[in-house]
Amino acid sequence: MNVLLVGSGGREHALAWALKKSRALTQLFIAPGNAGTAQLGQNVSIPATDIFRLRCFAQEQKIDLTIVGPEDPIALGIRDLFEQARLKIVAPCKKVSFLEASKVRAKEFLIKHHIPTARYHSFTDHAAAAAYAKSLSFPMVIKADGLAAGKGVTIAKTFAEADKTLQSYLIEQRFGTSSQNVVIEEFLVGKELSVFVASDGKSWKLLGAAQDYKRLLDGDQGPNTGGMGAISPVPWLTDQMLAEITKRIIEPTFAGLKIEGLIYEGILYFGLIWTNAGPYVIEYNVRFGDPETQVLVPRFGFDLLELFIQIADQKLSEVTATLKPETAVCAVAASKGYPEQYEKGFFIKGLVDKPLSENSLIFHAGTAMQDSKIVTAGGRVLNALGLGKSPSEARQRAYEILEQVHFKGMHFRKDIAL
Repeated sequence: MNVLLVGSGGREHALAWALKKSRALTQLFIAPGNAGTAQLGQNVSIPATDIFRLRCFAQEQKIDLTIVGPEDPIALGIRDLFEQARLKIVAPCKKVSFLEASKVRAKEFLIKHHIPTARYHSFTDHAAAAAYAKSLSFPMVIKADGLAAGKGVTIAKTFAEADKTLQSYLIEQRFGTSSQNVVIEEFLVGKELSVFVASDGKSWKLLGAAQDYKRLLDGDQGPNTGGMGAISPVPWLTDQMLAEITKRIIEPTFAGLKIEGLIYEGILYFGLIWTNAGPYVIEYNVRFGDPETQVLVPRFGFDLLELFIQIADQKLSEVTATLKPETAVCAVAASKGYPEQYEKGFFIKGLVDKPLSENSLIFHAGTAMQDSKIVTAGGRVLNALGLGKSPSEARQRAYEILEQVHFKGMHFRKDIAL
């Protein structure tokens, strides 16, 4: 089977690593890929957002199945475009992408279908938003409505912080059209986790859970990022808690989609927080998370390509989605300045100096080849992944990797999985 994987981050390297293990795979193409994916398949220099060129490539290369990693092509309608050409693809359609692409519409969906979520109001006018923020207690959460690569969320502790954020979003248009509308919601206290579900439009199946570390600095300080690390399984999550998440959130979500006549085919990410009152939805993502995928995929006890094939063929009910008992810990090495401005093009030392074991993996995120050398090409550069019988063992292996690699300005959190 010829497979096209769309995307260029650590998530896509992890997916490519798992797909490469499948007996069903003939050839793997990654568009546009990174220096890590180039070792597993053939990188194709087509941006993930150029969905028309991707369709042409899939037709020319007789691609049997396309798998989409990031959210942008999904929101642009890559599934709809490929289906028009009768090309098999695993990605939700544009019509359901609002679950991630619009925080306002996702909130409306949650409220309409009585799914637990924080109370909120949305605004397009700065003065009205600021007046509302002034009337609330702090901290509060402010979100850009549209896609912002995981950086469009601010937890404001004071009115001054809230107003600065609102000005940045609504007046300065920090995220362009994505911040023309904002959501202000109550701050929920609890522990965050991510739950991943596969759906073929007829049935759904739980794939696993992970805990993400969003803040840039140790102790959950600093700005929100796309994710600085993750652990799976979630150490504090019990079977009883997962059953409650299923009953109160997952089942009502798919019931709500059915009521609205929406068919969901692909991966659905539930960003949750466990409070004293039980689970609440923070956000939906219409794809695998990053860096949660990096800790989830190595724990899969099944053929990932077979899973995607069954999703595409609407035979998901035939899949047994087992998980290995190991713990996986991922620590992200980022560029200096991330998640704001950062420099690129720095040589990465130590990537090939020491062979890694089967329990120690490096997934590339923002990397590229330059003059036959691997250099930095993004904000999040490398994902160091350790597998072990316990969180401490997995964590130790992840950080041992970060001791052997280096690039100018390299930054990573030292408290992942503590």
